[in-house]
Parts: sequence; C-alpha cells; structure tokens
Amino acid sequence: MKSVAKSPRPSSVEEAKGGSRGLRGTIADSLTRADDGVERADAQILKFHGIYQQEDRDRRQAVKIAGGSRQQSFMVRTKLPGGVLTPAQYLAMDRLADDVVYNRSLRITTRQNFQLHGVLKGDLARTVRRVNDALLSTLCGCGDVERNIVAPPAPLADPAHRALRGLARILTDALVPATNAYHEIWLGGARLSGPAEEDPLYGATYLPRKFKTGLALPDDNSVEVHDQDVGLVGIIESGELRRLNVLVGGGTGFTHRRADTYARLGSPLGSVRADHAIAIVRTIATIFRDFGDRADRRHARLKYVVEENGLEAFREEVVRRLDVPLDPWVETGPLHSPDWLGPHEQGDGRFFYGLSIPSGRIIDDAYGRPKAAIAALVEQLEPDVILTPTQAVLFGGLDGRDVERLEKILTSYRVSLPESLSRVRRTAMACPALPTCGLALSEAERVTPDILDDFETELRRLGRGDDDLGVRVTGCPNSCARPYNTDVGLVGRKPDHYDIYVRGNPERLAELYAEAVARDEILPTLRPLLERWAATSPAGESLGAFYHRLFWGGQRDDLLSGEKESPGVLRFDAASPDGDAVVTTAPIMHEGGTGPPR
Repeated sequence: MKSVAKSPRPSSVEEAKGGSRGLRGTIADSLTRADDGVERADAQILKFHGIYQQEDRDRRQAVKIAGGSRQQSFMVRTKLPGGVLTPAQYLAMDRLADDVVYNRSLRITTRQNFQLHGVLKGDLARTVRRVNDALLSTLCGCGDVERNIVAPPAPLADPAHRALRGLARILTDALVPATNAYHEIWLGGARLSGPAEEDPLYGATYLPRKFKTGLALPDDNSVEVHDQDVGLVGIIESGELRRLNVLVGGGTGFTHRRADTYARLGSPLGSVRADHAIAIVRTIATIFRDFGDRADRRHARLKYVVEENGLEAFREEVVRRLDVPLDPWVETGPLHSPDWLGPHEQGDGRFFYGLSIPSGRIIDDAYGRPKAAIAALVEQLEPDVILTPTQAVLFGGLDGRDVERLEKILTSYRVSLPESLSRVRRTAMACPALPTCGLALSEAERVTPDILDDFETELRRLGRGDDDLGVRVTGCPNSCARPYNTDVGLVGRKPDHYDIYVRGNPERLAELYAEAVARDEILPTLRPLLERWAATSPAGESLGAFYHRLFWGGQRDDLLSGEKESPGVLRFDAASPDGDAVVTTAPIMHEGGTGPPR
C-alpha cells in the first residue's frame, strides 16, 4: 500500500487540525468576541463540532457595493444515528428552529440529520446547548471523522431492521473522537490546561477528510450503500442478522475539470460476522488515516486509496490489520429501495407513515404549513420520528385510528398526502445550494419545484405520468443529493447552468449526457430521449435502465443522430441549429469493481 498524496506538504487544514489541541483551537475565545465570525483555522475545527461558518450569498454583492464586509452566520448540523428521534426531541428541534433560524425552518439531509441554517454567532452557544439538552448532539456532524451513520429508516419490527438501527448507535459510540473539547466549549466543562488527549483511532490530525458509513438490507437500500466509504449490507439467516457484506471505497463527489477526482461505487471487500462490525469499520478508518491524501483535500477520500492501490492490495492491508476473520462476499441478489411514503404495517400490529418533504425543507409558506402540521401531529399522537436518507420523515408506532388522525391533521394544514404526489415528486431530492452553501455553483433547492413542474408536464404529455422517474438536483458536483445514482441528475456547473446525467440507480453510476445546459433548456435537451423512452420502453422500465440498455458498452443507436464512444458521452447540443449530438469529455465514473454494468 502507498499513500495517494500528490505532495509531501500537508494542506492548511491539516496544520489547523494538528495545532487544535484536540479540536479546541481558540473557539472558546472566539465566541466571546463581538464580531460575527471566527478565524479561518477555527472555522475548520468548528466543523468537527457540527458547525459550518457560512454567509448569505444573496446579499454578497450588495454588501460589497456598500463597502461592507461579508456577514457571517453558521449552519449547525445534528448527529442522529439512523435518523431516529423521540417525539420530545423532534419538538425541541422544532422550537429551536423557531428561535434561531432566520426562516424558522428545519432541513433534513440525505444523511438523516437536521441542519439549522443562518444561526448567528451570538446564538451559537445556546443553540448547541439546547440540542444537548434534548439529549442530542452536534459532535461530528461534520469534520474529518466518521459522519452520521445512516441506516434503513423504516421502523419495521423484524429482527434485522431492529438490529441495524441498534448497530448505527453502537458504531456511532465506537467512532467518536477521544476528546473533551466539545464538553468544555459548549457544555460548561473545565478547560484543559495541559496536553491534549491522545486519540488511539484518529491521532492528532484525525482523518484526511470525511468518512461515511452506511447500513443497508437487501429489501431496504434507502441509504444507497454503494455510495458510502464503508457500506455494510445485512445478511439474514433464519430471520436474524448474522453477517454483514462489506463494501469499501464508494463516494460520488468530484471536482469539475479534474481528472484525478471521480465518482466511484463501493467495491465488495468480503463479509464479517455482525458482531465484528466495529472491528471492520475501525480498521478501514485506520487505513484511510494512514494512506489518504493530506496534501490535496479534493483528492482526500478513501475511494482514491482503494482505486489507486487496487482492491486486492487494500484487502491485504485490511486482513493484516484486522483481528477478526474477513470472509468471502455472500451473494444476496439485487438491493431494493422503497420510498416508504404513506401508511405501512410495522409487523407488530402497528403502523408507520411516510411523509414527503420537498427538498427536505420543513417550512411553512404560502403553499402549505408542514412545519406546523408535523409539530401538531407529534404533540397529539406522540409517534416515533425517523428522518430518511431521501429527505422524508416517517412517523412510527401508530394504530389504525392514528393514521386517520394524522392524515386529517396534514390536510388541515394544507400538506399534500403522498397518494396525491406524482412519482417524480415522490423520489426527487435536492441539496440546499444557494444562498448558504459556499461551494454552490448554481441553484438547487430553490429551483427544484419549477424543474419538477416541467418534468410533470412533459411526462403527462408523453403518457408516462405514473412512471417512476428519479430527478435530483445539486448546486455543485459534490453529490450531497446523490445525483449520479438516479435517472436524471442535474449538477450545477455555473450560475443557472447544469450538467445533465442519466443512467444512474443506487447500484449503477450515471453518465454525462449534456454539459452546461441553461436552466430553461433542460427539458428541451432531454426531450428526444424522453420521447424515445416513452414510445419504445416496456412498462416498468426506468429511464436510466432504458438508456443503459441502449447505449452502455459502445452499442450504437440512432438516437439524436449521435455517436457513442466508450467512455465518451452522448450529448444533445441544444444550441446547434441542426440539433446534432456531439461527443464530449466526461468525468471518469468508476463502478468500483462491482462486476459488469447492470
């Protein structure tokens, strides 16, 4: 095994971590200053505490013209293993959002977290304290450590689902950093005066970058397990969770125009006993710690260690370090990804109910009052609350009458029930992007409703309005809404322009279809493909599967009169007066050694 670092000189973030004294930095002192932000090094260390320093980019130009300085605020992210909350915890977060978030909203992430956007520096300490008063935490919601561990969200009563929900909590406890910094800064603990604690897992500089673990079952791959640094797929024997298949090196974020960054699906590493989950995840984390790129953060993910050393070399290093057996991969067949919306039986005589949250933003506006509705139903029905990796929310532990009452509450607050939603709306996702995300190149959450309107209209025209069509929108290529794992992914390239990806699903990466397409040209660019799909695809075949069947592997076709090269890209040039397709250069998309494309 070799390091994948391109330079021996560590990045400035590595220097900040190494000098942070166990994630303390000078954060405590920064919080007492009257300004609205923190120093650059502290901004990096704050991420480990679940906090990002941001600004309102809508106001950036006006502030600049007025001669002012950038006005900083903060995003606070909770850590919720498996997305599970009690009714009291949900209501505590709802009230907190009312008090500290500029638009009073809660936002569900695709990692089953809550985010609070636009928190002012003066509110930061009490925000974190109130999260902890609810017996929740923000520690490691961000940062170069194990992030929130995602798991199948459905509160089914079978042993396998119960076991994975418990495993998410167990792994979370096992992978928390060994430092008292969080307690000192936010919760009134005594400040350390001597050397920082030694961390046997992470060391003084923690991991090269973020590290994500996801849990799945063959019948519930809501987390899209191939997209994780470490994916654990439960193997069920006699109704019980006995073993875990281990995937390694997944992750779909990359950087535009950098060939050494790419999307990659996780590779099958082997399997372990279910009670050896901590051992395998910690072992893989130490390999990332020791071999990951600490010079270039855009190249600092586990997937590059796996891809550039080769899976076999990586497996040998795992076996060398692991103190439990790594056994062969167990074939389980295809994975399934239900959306879990609407009412479902739990298996214990009770029900759970899934509610779609557009782009994960729980907010009251002119179109409806879902935030007030959810608070009301949680107060009245006291359900279990689970955030899903698809930005929805599930309410569990209901009886039959509760389901009726829940739907009446939602209707009274003008919240759309799942049965009234088109398939394209049920499965859509978007990242926050502008105005708060510093990485966003274009809009995502704020334009997604209009984009979905366009798709709904087009699908009705084509007679495919009842078909599944996944549409996901991100403001940059970093993949927070997983646009490369669905039928149509729209990825911000520059203001109001998007790269269009097609072909994806949770076990198959998408392919670049068109570059830098203006927002108003997305549907015209896709229309020839959608028309061909509607006219010739058999019932039940998704757009991604249709495209894959026709074009993957160099197979020629006359769609758009284009040429297809592997790994070239068929792109419809909407600006061309003749409507010709052209071949353009695509980012490399690694299937991760998962076998032939499906």
